[in-house]
Amino acid sequence: MSAPSSLHDLLAEELADLWSANDQMQRTVKKMAAKASDEDLKDMLDESQAGIEKHTETLQSLLEDLGEKVKKEHCKGMEGLAAEALKHTTGSDAPEEGPVLDALIIAQYQRMSHYGIAGFGTAASYARTLGLDDAHEQLAEITDEIYNSDEYMTKLAETTVNIEADVSDDA
Repeated sequence: MSAPSSLHDLLAEELADLWSANDQMQRTVKKMAAKASDEDLKDMLDESQAGIEKHTETLQSLLEDLGEKVKKEHCKGMEGLAAEALKHTTGSDAPEEGPVLDALIIAQYQRMSHYGIAGFGTAASYARTLGLDDAHEQLAEITDEIYNSDEYMTKLAETTVNIEADVSDDA
């Protein structure tokens, strides 16, 4: 992409970047879900994959609505986050299946989610400023959904997974 010269360009670049970030996160979450042992965590990771897919469809539609090429721009930020997530949860140094691994999966999921919250929130702000009310509403809704997933993961960690990981450390 060429250097942006307007807020419209910034929005288009953010949407293309988020599309790539979503694809990378979805592949990573799928791999982490296969390693999770806590049933609530597995369910949340499965739901998350479906949500990410829906968010990607929205990004593609918004790019089209902007009159932009419907293509993604490789997101190096999520590339690093996804690589770290896989290193810690599926790599040779990852803990064996169980609560400690589940705690790590939650932590890595949240790191990637926070990237999404920042990106979708930024895109929503750009859309609002540009008077793109429908785009703003869709992007703000996605931001809220990701935030709610993050909050759920925190609750899951604090009420079960981290406690079980702490107990397994004593064994």
